[in-house]
Amino acid sequence: MKKLLVCLVVATGFLASAEVYGQDTTTAGQDLKKAVHKTGKAIGKTAKKVGDKTAELASKGKAALVDKVYKDKSGPDGQTIYINNKSAYYWIDEKGHHIAITKSQLKDKDN
Repeated sequence: MKKLLVCLVVATGFLASAEVYGQDTTTAGQDLKKAVHKTGKAIGKTAKKVGDKTAELASKGKAALVDKVYKDKSGPDGQTIYINNKSAYYWIDEKGHHIAITKSQLKDKDN
């Protein structure tokens, strides 16, 4: 009888400790704060991508209207080359920046 009682107490102790470790240690407020932080980061990344693409398209649109397009040559990675009013060659990167390029860096366009 004494062995049965000891086994029962030990088993109850194991079950009680398993329940304590199985509980969630964060509060609802902490979970909400983490979710808001993750969502904010995702929105920030997406907004940056949209802003970069908008700047690229606006810059390319302006360059196509104001500057001349060099039809026979391309940039190092196949970019469209523009020539401004000072006869400087440049291409536009994915963030809308004008990247200057020398005449020796130009490549023939593949037709």
